[in-house]
Amino acid sequence: MNIEAKKKELAKLRQQARQLEAELSGATPVVMFQPTGYYATYYAMVGMLLGLFGAMSSLLLNVVGSALAGKHPLELIRVYLTFPLGDQALEMESGLALAVGCCLYFGTGMLLGVPVYLVLARWADRGSLGKRLLIASIVSILIWVVNYYGFLSWLQPLLVEDMSPKNYIVKLVPWQVAALTHLVFGWTLAVLYPLGRFTPRQESPTDSVN
Repeated sequence: MNIEAKKKELAKLRQQARQLEAELSGATPVVMFQPTGYYATYYAMVGMLLGLFGAMSSLLLNVVGSALAGKHPLELIRVYLTFPLGDQALEMESGLALAVGCCLYFGTGMLLGVPVYLVLARWADRGSLGKRLLIASIVSILIWVVNYYGFLSWLQPLLVEDMSPKNYIVKLVPWQVAALTHLVFGWTLAVLYPLGRFTPRQESPTDSVN
């Protein structure tokens, strides 16, 4: 290839480069999803994860407390299992049913972790630990009252008519124990809250161009 042909090829390449630059400059920028405020979906997912840790903490408290009181370490789980199994659950010493009961307890904790964490994210995202503990305490007590006295107190008797007392969970779990269990659950989420705090992604210069 002689020099004249090379010059023509170079001019052609420059023209193509200018054309590509013009197309890029007029291209519609790609708008990236960048939530900057209250990101409820993210907080709900984190609430489920930290709710698992809250359930573990509250169950551990009950295991230690039951052992000190001379009861079965999983007494709380046995009482909760009266919901589907009736009074026979109170005679269980070990086995698959208790293991399933623990899994259900953890699953419930994950579900309840969502409203607790959402409220913390809304009202105490940058607040002090004391503020988070206070808000978590209020929400946890509300959940306890609604679950025990607005839900279980009438639902369990409807499902297990042959038991006496029919509402085992409300009758056999002292209110102090039930309240403290829920408080420990909420306090765990309040303490661990910073681990899940949402930080919006910072836009980079290349985000506007695909």
